[in-house]
This record gives sequence, structure tokens and C-alpha cells, in this order.
Amino acid sequence: MIFHVVPLDDWLVGPDRPYAPRSLAEEGFVHCSPDEESALAVADAFYRDAVGPLMVLLIDEDALDARVRWEPPTGGPPPGVPEGTLFPHVYGRINRTAVAGMLEVEREADGHAVALSLWS
Repeated sequence: MIFHVVPLDDWLVGPDRPYAPRSLAEEGFVHCSPDEESALAVADAFYRDAVGPLMVLLIDEDALDARVRWEPPTGGPPPGVPEGTLFPHVYGRINRTAVAGMLEVEREADGHAVALSLWS
């Protein structure tokens, strides 16, 4: 599994189409994380101002239609993630059939991400 942080409202747009966040058009790939701990660190570092529920997609890398490359993050990893950690980057849209489930990011009032929990 690889992990992708996304505001729930963004994930729910176009449920009949493959998921394509803004980063795909701007950077050529979809940012993902290698594990739950890194996904939580990404949520905390980059999504504190996100409005509404914040989710982590559980993506089956083998079920993706797009190519995945494991690369170092631009500018280094977020706080709490060891230097040298490689992050999976999906070079194409994410087919929704590759999403095996979702976790919800539990956040404090200031947006600080503190935990992941199963979403039902």
C-alpha cells in the first residue's frame, strides 16, 4: 500500500472518473507517502488549513494503471520523517479501483494532525 493525503471534498469530486489532483497537472505526478507515519507527517506539515475532513487514501500500488516511481521529496521530507526516505510518486491519474480504503486524519482545533483512524 501507498498513501495519499486528500481533503474529502476533493476526493468526492467526479466519483465516476479517475482521481487527478492539482499536483498532477502542476508537477506531473501525484504525491504519495510510503507508510501511515509519513502520511500523518505530510498531513500535519501541509494540510493544517484544510477545511473539512482530511483523508488518507490507501492505494494498492499493484492495482494502479499509472506508473509509480519512488523518489526523494523535493526540499526534503516533512518534519518527523527521516532523511533519505523515498516517497512514491504516481505519474498519472489514480484509478479509483486501486483505492482499497481510507483513513481519516484526526486533527486538533488548530489543524495539527495527531492520528489516523479507520473511516467508515
